[in-house]
Parts: sequence; C-alpha cells; structure tokens
Amino acid sequence: MKLNTTKILADIEDGIGWITFNNPERRNAISLEMWEGLGTILESFQKDKHVRVVVMKGAGDKAFVSGADISEFDSKRGNAEQKKQYGEVAANANRWLGKLDKPLIAMIQGYCIGGGLATALSADVRFATVDSTFGIPAAKLGLGYDYGGLKALCNLVGPSRAKDIMFSARFLDADEALRIGLINFLVTRQELEQQVRDYAALIANNAPLTIKAAKAAVNEAMKDSGKRDLEAINTMVNACFDSEDYKEGRKAFMDKRKPVFTGR
Repeated sequence: MKLNTTKILADIEDGIGWITFNNPERRNAISLEMWEGLGTILESFQKDKHVRVVVMKGAGDKAFVSGADISEFDSKRGNAEQKKQYGEVAANANRWLGKLDKPLIAMIQGYCIGGGLATALSADVRFATVDSTFGIPAAKLGLGYDYGGLKALCNLVGPSRAKDIMFSARFLDADEALRIGLINFLVTRQELEQQVRDYAALIANNAPLTIKAAKAAVNEAMKDSGKRDLEAINTMVNACFDSEDYKEGRKAFMDKRKPVFTGR
C-alpha cells in the first residue's frame, strides 16, 4: 500500500488488518498526512476480502492517540482555505471509519485524548490498559465539538456522562472508563497485545456475512427511527441464510469440527 507518510502504518496478518498511528515523539498526535493515510488504509482494508477484522493502535507505550497535531496548525490550518482543505481530508478518513463494514477494534494504552478518543469511539470494541487516560479537553481550548463525535459519546455513556466529560474537560482513568462503558475490556500492558490478537482471531474465524449483518443492524438501531433502513438489514440477513457459509456452519456442527468460512 502506497502512503505519503511513515507516520501511519498498515499491515495484514492472518485476516487481521493492523493500523498503527506512528508519531510517538508527539504521543501519536494525528497530522494531516496521517488523516490522509488513515482514509487510504481503511478504504484498502474495506475492499480486501482477506481482511476480516481491523485493529487500530498507537506506536510506543505513551499513547493511543493524544489528539490532533497542533504543532502544524499554523502551517496547515492557518487560514480559512487551509482549514477547509484540512477538514476535507479529515472528513474522508472519518467517513471511512463510519463506512467500514468489518469489525474495528481500538487497542489503547496511555493517553487517548481529544481527537484520539473520538477515533477510538469509532471502533466497535475498545481494549485499554489499566494505566490509560481518557478525556476531551475542548472546553480548555475553546474548541467546538461536532455533532457526530458527541452522538457517538452519548451512545456509549449516555447524555449525562457525556455532558460531564465535555463540561469539565477532566481526564478519566481506566477504571472509570470501564465502569461507564467507554471501553469494553481492561487489561495489563503485558496482556494487551495478546488479548487483542486472540479476540481479533476469534472474530476473523467467524462467519463474515453474519458479522457484517450484525454490525449494520446495530448501527441502524443507533439512528433515529425515521432514518433506519430496515429493508437493507433484512436483505443482509437473508443473504446469510442463502450463503455457502451457512451450509458450512451446519455441516461443521454435524461433523463436530471447526467451520471454515469464506464470506460467500
């Protein structure tokens, strides 16, 4: 995969697509070129039939992502035109985070702050280490926060806790993040990578069409009732029942063996 930067990396291993935010000297703060690379990687993983699940992680041991790379704002967001161009690139990456129909896992250690937390919220499942830190310090910077990010936060923790996080701009430790539903799994640093690998492998070995339909259905359930496309979900569910994988699943069950799913 051709990228214009080494600050974000992509790799595929045993059906798992890995995305690494590789800017450790700035605690993996996301630069413009990283936003561009993220969109490219996600589009490629979406189209690659060998990728069953995607994992996002940060390089080093200090942070998942600590937010936007503010050091480049003067040169890349210094005026209205640059702000527009920057926004278009970031919006494309965020569209792909929303469009990816494969399971997306965030593997978090250290700081997961601001735009980093917003990126982690786009994942379907979040693993974090016991020393991770979470927060959205927008109110300490005077920044406005867009609707999409706040809706994702509300969906996870509810409106009252979302207001607390935004109003106070305080940092949450990992225990509180787990308690309020901001993360799914809490592990030690030593366990993190293996736990994520094992979980991703578990998903990768399951039926892709079933997982795709389930993710789509849950995503539709989070929409306003008038905007849900239930017919599309029904079509995806029917496709599961008409698939070769359904035949394989039934046969493997009768044969008392592990099924081999192909996504067809």
